This record gives sequence, C-alpha cells and structure tokens, in this order.
Amino acid sequence: MKNKEEKLNIKNLNAVIELGRKLLHITLILLLIIGIYAITLIFKEWHVKDFLFTVLKILSPLFIGFIVAWLFNPLVVWLNKKGINRTFGALIVYLVFIAIIALIINLIVPILYQQMGEFIKTIPAVLDTSKEWLEDTLLYFDNIKQIDIEYVKTVIFSNIENIATGITSDMPNRIISFIKGMFSGLGTLVIGLVIGFYLLISFDNTENLLSFLPKKSQKGTRDLLTAIDGSLRGFVQGAILDCSLIFVISSLAFALVGLRAPLLFGLFCGLTNIIPYAGPYIGGAPAVIVGFSQSPTIGIFTLLSIVLIQFVEGNFLQSLILSKTTKLHPVTIIIGLLIFGHFWGILGMAVSTPIISALKTLLLFLDERYDILKFN
Repeated sequence: MKNKEEKLNIKNLNAVIELGRKLLHITLILLLIIGIYAITLIFKEWHVKDFLFTVLKILSPLFIGFIVAWLFNPLVVWLNKKGINRTFGALIVYLVFIAIIALIINLIVPILYQQMGEFIKTIPAVLDTSKEWLEDTLLYFDNIKQIDIEYVKTVIFSNIENIATGITSDMPNRIISFIKGMFSGLGTLVIGLVIGFYLLISFDNTENLLSFLPKKSQKGTRDLLTAIDGSLRGFVQGAILDCSLIFVISSLAFALVGLRAPLLFGLFCGLTNIIPYAGPYIGGAPAVIVGFSQSPTIGIFTLLSIVLIQFVEGNFLQSLILSKTTKLHPVTIIIGLLIFGHFWGILGMAVSTPIISALKTLLLFLDERYDILKFN
C-alpha cells in the first residue's frame, strides 16, 4: 500500500514540476513582451530614436564599410585559398567591383537621367488623367444625397492642383537638394569603401576577437555567429540577384509595351521588390498610373506585365533564388513589415525580414542550448 502511495506521490510531483516548468516558460515570454514594450516607451519618451538616427548618420561610412567587407569576404577567402595574399585579393575584388560600378554608371545613368526628364514632362498629363478618372468615378455617387459630391470634387481637385503647383514651383529646389544629397551620399560611399577595404584585409581576425571570451563560450559564440552569418548572407545575396532580375525583366517589359521611362520604372520595381508582399504594389503603381495617362491600352498592358512578372517571381524565381533562407512564416513577415514600417518607413520595411530572420536564428540557438521555448 505504501509503495503505491509513493508511486502516486512521485507522479504528482512530476506533474507539478512539469506544470511549474511550463509556467516558468510562459512567465519568461511575458517578461520578454513587457520588456519590449518598456523599451518602446523609453525610446519614445527619451527620443532615443532621434539620437540613434544621428549616430547612424555619423557612423554610416563605418556601417557601409562593414557591409561591403562582409559581402566581399567570401571572394577574398576563395582567392586566398588559391594562393593569393589577402591584401592583393582584397585589392583585386575592389578593382573588379569599381570597374563594374563605373560600367553601370556609364551605361545606365545617362539613360536614367534622360528618362527622368521624360517622366517629369508626363506629370501634368498624369494629373489630368487622374482628375478625369476621379470625376468619372464620383459620378457614380452623384445620386447619394448624404454625400456632397461637388464639395468632395472641389477638395480633391484643389489638392491635385496644389500638388501640381508644388511640383512645378519646388522643382528647382528639389533638383538642387537632390544634387547636394547625391554628392554628400557619394562622399559617404567613398569613405565607406575605403573603410571597407581596410576591414576586408583584416576580416579574418574573428578568432582573435573570440579569444577574449571564456573558453567554454567560444565554440557556442562561433556557432551562433556562423548560423546568423549564413542566414543573413543567403538572404542578402538572394535578394540582390532577385531584385536585379526584376529590374531587367520589368525594364524590358515596360519598353515592349511602350511605357515612357521604362528603365526608371524598372529600377523602381527592382528596388521595391526587396520588400515582401507590399513591394510589388509600391513599385508597380507609378508605372501603371503613367501607363494609363499615355493610353488605356498601354496602362492595361503595363498592369498585365507587372502581374505576370510578379506571378513568375513569386512562384519560380523567389523559390529558386531565395530558396528557404529566411524560413519565416508569412504572418511573421507581415507583422514585421507593419512594425518596422511604422517606426522607420520604407527603409524599415526593407530591412525587417533579414533582422527578424537573424533574431529567429538567435532564439532557435538559445532554445537549443537552454530549452527556453519548448513546452514539451
């Protein structure tokens, strides 16, 4: 009888321990959520975001240099394995990179400049077409007594006129600001490339940095850094190739359908394609609007070409190029886009997926080591 009671007590004790373990996991997750919320409030009240943006702006050449060195390091390692000194390998990679950039600038920038001028000329036609389309659309609501259609038309059209006037009057200032920003950005890029070259030469000194950690932590840290590096590198390389293909295919498709400034709109589609789900709509909308301002036929064919390209990209290119490097659920990606887009706009949306992917890698690593997320 006593043996049975002892067995029963042990079973109950194990159940209580298991329940306590699960409650501890739930408590840790709640504390994590509360911590994130508290950090958000601190950022808002102490204006930390503005401070961080200022720091990032000052240190932007360093970040550019680090990213360049990180991206080119595998090439330098490959050359080093072939018997080429790391410094000479970095120099070769840099010379090839600069030659490619110079070639792209010589071939594409003059065409882009010309097409930008063509696009500016189409802005009045786009606004007129938008006014006509809005006027035709509002006619369907003319019979609704609760809506003052004339007032709505007056407000909308006055806003369109203000936009047109603002574009015309502000264009010289915008051009000057753009030129200033371009030269400032070019200077930052040059400094970043110089920093990147020196970082690239010594980028294999990770082991020296790890030696400062306790010996029992070195292997785990090395494994974690390798996992994050693989996740981010796979995403970045795949995204660059994917966006480049979208740029080329979109430009060719827009040129075939007769859209004005096809290279400009193709470049915009390629750049915005890095944003999951929302990117294709952001990039394709201006092309469709300009297409319809030219003619309904060009507008329809532009829309069809964008839909077809995105269908091929979503079902074939993305699966082949990006494979499953991020391995993130679509809902996770969308939530990340909403959060990062709210705080940091388009730039935040562009970097949300790789950052979430890196955080997921970190959490999975910690879960594997310390069993902090499992409930079984």
